[in-house]
Amino acid sequence: MKKSIVVFGIGKFGQSVAMELANAGCDILAIDNDKERIHNIAPHVTCAVKANVCDTEALKSLGISNMDAAIVAITGSLDASIMATIFAKEAGVPYIIAKSSDETHSRILAKVGADSVTIPEHESGIRIARRLITGNVLDFFELSQRILMVELAIKPEWTGKSLRELDLRKKHKINVIALRQDNEVIANPDPDKPLPEDSTILVTVEKNTLNKLL
Repeated sequence: MKKSIVVFGIGKFGQSVAMELANAGCDILAIDNDKERIHNIAPHVTCAVKANVCDTEALKSLGISNMDAAIVAITGSLDASIMATIFAKEAGVPYIIAKSSDETHSRILAKVGADSVTIPEHESGIRIARRLITGNVLDFFELSQRILMVELAIKPEWTGKSLRELDLRKKHKINVIALRQDNEVIANPDPDKPLPEDSTILVTVEKNTLNKLL
């Protein structure tokens, strides 16, 4: 199922998050009080709305309570980022990531409901977006603009089954190139050998299918 995510604040950081999530197949609601930013992001997301996050009545009409997650990426206003975080929390959004400017800001956002707080200088918007999309991804790097190499934790339902049984290439469009077990990497793993518990697999995958790896 597609994830539905609301992004508050479409500055440089918020735009990178929104674009990466949209490219991965998520439904994105982008909110900003700047008309030009909304105009620029609109072609790339499911819905873009010009709204002030301090206007809770306007936000209530947007159906935010149905979202799977919220990204609070507001810049330049501590009050606005706090208000957006509180609103998302009270609306029942199950997971909230908030952008912070410093450690004090981070502590405040955590206290008012943010599940995760990031300082953009320490972590890119793209990496945050991918972490949100693919919770069982342990690591990744880009092979090209279209292809990623990803290390995946073995899902519980995959344990004890062979790669031939799982047929991951056909079902999920991912190509298994190695198995990691007890810190040992096994290239071209035996397709008929059951996958052991607590192991990981190295795969190549197209960026636009990342959300299928959950």
